Amino acid sequence: MLPFGKIGRPMKEGQMIDFAIQGIYPPSLQALVDGKVASRVRCKDSSLYGFSEEAQQCAAEYMGWATLASEPPCPIDEIQDFADEMISRGLKTVILIGQGGSTQAPMTLTKYNKPDSSLVTFKTLDSVSAVRVRTILAECDPKTTLIIQSSKSGGTIEPTLVMKAVRTILAETLPEEEIPSHLIAITDPGSELEARAKEEGWAKVFSGEPTVGGRYSALSVFGLVPAALVGIDIKKVMESARNAEELCSADDLDNPASNLAAFLFDNYKNGRDKFSFFTPKRGRVLGLWIEQLVAESLGKNGFGILPNIEVDSLVLREDPHDRTVITYNTKTDLWDDRQNFSHALEFIDPAIPRMSFKVLNVEEVAAHFVMWEYAIAMVGYLMKVCPFDQPDVAVAKKEALSILANGARSPEFVEKGLAGIPVGDVEVHVSEALRESVEDESLVSALRALFGSIVSGDYFSLNAFLPFTGEGRREALEEIRHSVADRLGAASCLEIGPRYLHSTGQLHKGGPNEGVFLIISAEEPKDIAIEDSRAQSLGELAKAQASGDFAILSDRGRRCVQVHLPDNSAVSIRALVKASKEAINA
Repeated sequence: MLPFGKIGRPMKEGQMIDFAIQGIYPPSLQALVDGKVASRVRCKDSSLYGFSEEAQQCAAEYMGWATLASEPPCPIDEIQDFADEMISRGLKTVILIGQGGSTQAPMTLTKYNKPDSSLVTFKTLDSVSAVRVRTILAECDPKTTLIIQSSKSGGTIEPTLVMKAVRTILAETLPEEEIPSHLIAITDPGSELEARAKEEGWAKVFSGEPTVGGRYSALSVFGLVPAALVGIDIKKVMESARNAEELCSADDLDNPASNLAAFLFDNYKNGRDKFSFFTPKRGRVLGLWIEQLVAESLGKNGFGILPNIEVDSLVLREDPHDRTVITYNTKTDLWDDRQNFSHALEFIDPAIPRMSFKVLNVEEVAAHFVMWEYAIAMVGYLMKVCPFDQPDVAVAKKEALSILANGARSPEFVEKGLAGIPVGDVEVHVSEALRESVEDESLVSALRALFGSIVSGDYFSLNAFLPFTGEGRREALEEIRHSVADRLGAASCLEIGPRYLHSTGQLHKGGPNEGVFLIISAEEPKDIAIEDSRAQSLGELAKAQASGDFAILSDRGRRCVQVHLPDNSAVSIRALVKASKEAINA
């Protein structure tokens, strides 16, 4: 255990960012300073990762992010001028279609800034749910809407197919020849997306920087273009980020990124390989960005650190000994909200190591992007894990495409109804690691085996390929997640599919075998058809991705159950909650 109390170190002259660091100096901090690791990261010194030839080669190709703020590859004025022009023409809504690193940072910037500005409405489409697609498009006027397709490779299947679905719906209200003027592409040079956008005459194509990986692309065109289009002053954002680069690349004991890296690593060595992230509601979107950065960067080769976005501090009234706590205070205008958050933190066991930060505006969010990127690059150095690749994400993509072409495995059994409720046929898949523990062919028995396998140090992840839109759906899923955290004491996560496949999915498959997974998918009662050789509809793609994830997890000895519901209604999900709670409380 590392005791972290306030030390109140003053800011140095010229440092413009107060990261509110607390605690004594973590033990590994001196090693980072002595090794000049922070400054070597900024210099893109790939020899930091010389513990393997593959890691060093990967680092040599993907460290361009380290100077994005001080040396932006795309002129900031070009982005700002384009955004200003679009807004002056009457832009009201921006829809971003993408996955993983292409959406998490812009979603963070725009959502965090939403209470401070209402110039343009921003919506993210990183779901392949037909319900979600229809809901978002129903809320906007196509004539005053810009749609961004964002993909570094330009060939990522989810945004490609979702864009086809969106264009089909747009064609109902816009002339076919007018649609390209409402489209923007953000992609790396030479991609299929770039070629298609130029050929069709899209409104704009912004080129990414090939030496910057997706989850490190927050301060590249992938994050800045959407931010500028909703009215955020990206010049101020980049000024804050430049100051953070200076601060986080300094080889001294007050470097906030080095402190964070040492905090995470030293606790990891002591068996605390998870951290619970607490913040007021406004800051939770930052938690999603941090979740991807940490899990996808460090979760491989049997190692990893699990980020866990938690909302109930009471689950940590007693130290579980497997996690730390990171808290973020955000700008909150209401006294009651501030008091509620502060009061909740008082119930966390003080024996749990903690670091606390704050962000008061969107410019400071950008600074914290830099801090976390530098910190995780340094944790990778300390753990001897390459923080710039994601080998198991590619494995999941390949398996989903194989299922689309050849079909999925048959379920272990099909149950009529759920928890005595006649909702229809429910397909149940049980991973090889659990099959001997399942007493009979019933969902409750399969779930009892799943939840009964949880031991100290494990975590639970509810991976839902469902629309989180509509009354009752998300609330029901959260009830399952919270029940596991409260009743079984495990760090518990609620993940949206397919988003998590590009995020924590890397840790699930490549990290230590500590995860227990419940994958939920469902038939789409009103699917959206697509003209594509790989999938004929969005619903077909979602089911293949869920089945593919289950197949890989099962093959790797993970404890996993996949439940495929007859529909995605709130009633069916509530019935699943009933069955899950019966198993949890058994």
